[in-house]
Amino acid sequence: MTFELQHTDPLSDARAGLLSTDHGMVETPIFMPVGTCGSVKGVHFSELRDEIGAQIILGNTYHLYLRPGLEILRAAGGLHRFNTWDRPILTDSGGFQVFSLAGIRKLREEGCEFRSHIDGSKHIFTPENVVDTQRVIGADIMMAFDECPPGDSDYSYAKKSLGLTRRWLDRCVKRMEETEPLYGHQQSLFPIVQGCTYKDLRVEAAHHAADKGADGYAIGGLAVGEPTEVMYEMIEVVNAILPKDRPRYLMGVGTPLNLLEAIERGVDMFDCVMPTRNGRNAYLFSYEGTMNMRNKKWERDFSPIDASGCQLSRLHSKAYLHHLFKSQELLALQIASIHNLSFYLRLVGDARRHIIQGDFTRWKSEVAPQLGRRL
Repeated sequence: MTFELQHTDPLSDARAGLLSTDHGMVETPIFMPVGTCGSVKGVHFSELRDEIGAQIILGNTYHLYLRPGLEILRAAGGLHRFNTWDRPILTDSGGFQVFSLAGIRKLREEGCEFRSHIDGSKHIFTPENVVDTQRVIGADIMMAFDECPPGDSDYSYAKKSLGLTRRWLDRCVKRMEETEPLYGHQQSLFPIVQGCTYKDLRVEAAHHAADKGADGYAIGGLAVGEPTEVMYEMIEVVNAILPKDRPRYLMGVGTPLNLLEAIERGVDMFDCVMPTRNGRNAYLFSYEGTMNMRNKKWERDFSPIDASGCQLSRLHSKAYLHHLFKSQELLALQIASIHNLSFYLRLVGDARRHIIQGDFTRWKSEVAPQLGRRL
């Protein structure tokens, strides 16, 4: 994998780049739709490619490991062949799922022992077998195994957790060096920078990750309960240390405004379930603001969902989508998911265009105030 830094904004740290993988090119900044189990909920890959314009999607090691399982994935020739997505894939290591399964997991130096949320069976993730699992999945970009501590962790716990994550990273890197890709395409491992909201821990983690000389780096453990301004501060602290000639991936973030603020601070890659999850709950994003399509105010509004949006958003009216949600029609979930994903891809694409034009800061100041407005 290679990364070419193409343009930088003169008034901020915003960047436009080109990420090259064996499954294709990715123009940054980029948003990655979340395909946790090998699919993006309610959206077919033809729609992801043609209607939404997705360049890369995300899968999750924890979920794919449990179902369909490594035997099926290996027999299929990896996730690309199993689900027929022929563009790049990034896999999360399962560290966030370890965090979210606090009631049914045990952390120790070796790794994390947990019980499946599907059938209660006992499993263990170690840095080594998480790398092996991602080899079987065949993702172009793999994440190192980490612990994602709660956002409100005290300093003592955060420091202890970071020590574990650092040692796990060392073992992940060693395992990568000992193994080879299984399906004829190259794979890259991104370290994850943790440290909660403590500046000195984030600095320590960023230096340790940067020393690995990786193809790219991820910033984890944010948007887990801390104030938004603290999240932005931690991004600035970390990006001041991470190599400028490598992509930076902010994990699990966030709202449209979060994306623009992070792009301004030098982030290149994003993923989040928000566009599809909120879409399935009738909540739509646009440059004009946000809409709850179940509200009665849309009942007789026959204007397009978004006159400047994707084809479906221009074709269907707000009144029709309101009707679909009120009638509990599955088509409502599909239209809303496609609309929101299209908007997120359009947002980062517009950001890239304005970075290249040299007026990103002015453009952001014009559009940002509207993004969170309730319509």
